[in-house]
Amino acid sequence: MTTKTISIGENVYNELLKHKKSGESFSEELLRLVHGKGKISDCAGLWSWMKKSEISAIESAIEKRRAASRVAKKEKMIL
Repeated sequence: MTTKTISIGENVYNELLKHKKSGESFSEELLRLVHGKGKISDCAGLWSWMKKSEISAIESAIEKRRAASRVAKKEKMIL
């Protein structure tokens, strides 16, 4: 099998290491993460390492999208 070398930040390496299953290679883990759909419960706590400002920005973007969707639905009902 051909191999490729990639560079990742230490923080990314540590995150991969935390989620790697026993006996699983990093290649296997990355394939699982890329191809696997997983369970919603697997996502629990993933935001715990993020800064509050990053989480707030994500929540704000979600709320803006929801508001735009509500407006679009109302406009569609009026037509």
